[in-house]
Amino acid sequence: PRAIELKSYRPPEFLVERATLDFDLEPARTRVRCTLDLHRNPAGRRDAPLVLDGQNLTLRRVSRDGYVMRPSEYEVTADALTIPGLPDRVLIETEVDIDPSANSALEGLYTSRGMLCTQCEAEGFRRITYYPDRPDVLAPFTTTLRANRAAFPLLLSNGNRVAEGGLPDGRHFATFEDPFRKPAYLFALVAGRLEALADSFVTASGRTVQLFIHTEPQYVAQCGHAMAALKKSMAWDERVYGREYDLDVFHIVAVDDFNMGAMENKGLNVFNAK
Repeated sequence: PRAIELKSYRPPEFLVERATLDFDLEPARTRVRCTLDLHRNPAGRRDAPLVLDGQNLTLRRVSRDGYVMRPSEYEVTADALTIPGLPDRVLIETEVDIDPSANSALEGLYTSRGMLCTQCEAEGFRRITYYPDRPDVLAPFTTTLRANRAAFPLLLSNGNRVAEGGLPDGRHFATFEDPFRKPAYLFALVAGRLEALADSFVTASGRTVQLFIHTEPQYVAQCGHAMAALKKSMAWDERVYGREYDLDVFHIVAVDDFNMGAMENKGLNVFNAK
């Protein structure tokens, strides 16, 4: 492993004002459209190019402020997309294809027994789309998921569900908005066939937060203790730290095939069922 020392730190050259993601979910070919509202970091270098991290991505298109760029206007390597000569404020759109079924690294978006799941800590988000994948770049995310309803009746991502509905050819969609800034390693996505235990929690200010523990059918009857622990922990955060949960919903997914013990993504925790 390559040592990374604190003295080598450099501020990000660009910051993300908003990230908008659009997924067409398929086990063998998922298409990801990413729109980044970027501005140059005053602490960075004035003439620095934009460098977006990316691994195992098939790039289909890059746009700058609506203009489809020619390949000669950017550089693609195995680890990054580099775009020089950008203004201080710019809208960059990328479209990539990824293959979750071939993702044996189990970082980014991968399939397991018919379910789609993400693991983005520490640097897995760069396997989903081109992005400044570092913990000091935070942004609000809006995420739309599209998938076959029969194969993936449950669609989840971080944030509040702000839209959902049917699409042609037996597909459906759901849009989630997290208005609070987070680093990309806390992004999460789950799509599959799961059942749920539902409950609610009333915050100190009187807001009602919907709570869900999604799991495989054989485990639903075992989720009561976990739900009670979740509600106690939310009350403890308020009592000890004065911190009230800031979204309208809190999802937990607990499945056999999650590749880590647990991942505490913003508003969508993912655990191994064991």
